[in-house]
Amino acid sequence: MVKRKRPNTPLGEGDSCSGPNSVPGSGAPSPIPGSISDIMIDEIKEEKKFVFKDPAFQGCLYIVTDKTKTKKSTTSIPHTLFEDSSIDALPSFKPVKKYSDISGLLAKYTDPQTKLHFAVAEEFSTVRSLPMDITAGYLSLRRANNPMG
Repeated sequence: MVKRKRPNTPLGEGDSCSGPNSVPGSGAPSPIPGSISDIMIDEIKEEKKFVFKDPAFQGCLYIVTDKTKTKKSTTSIPHTLFEDSSIDALPSFKPVKKYSDISGLLAKYTDPQTKLHFAVAEEFSTVRSLPMDITAGYLSLRRANNPMG
């Protein structure tokens, strides 16, 4: 069963008994004349006015947003104090990736004598056969400490 909505019609239109003294939808005449019912409806509307609202109240003339607050706080700091070169980042918690000094591949191993990184066994034999000055050159390229002198 579907309920149908009544069409929006002004009072007195569309009813079978639509006289000035009728209650809409009931079909019976209203005991209150039309002019008195209008006055009572106006009184009910006046009673609904909220007491705590001040009709003379005016809101803020302008709205303060977070953008203006942050702009004021950042403009109050002199720009000479902080520069990009003076800000240091925190160290990373991830371990540093080690690359082979010979091939540039990811290196899992380090030679204990020369401290050079290598990836495969063939590079290890090459690292061991290098003279000390070339080993020192590889370490200086990597900016590692030169333990050999």
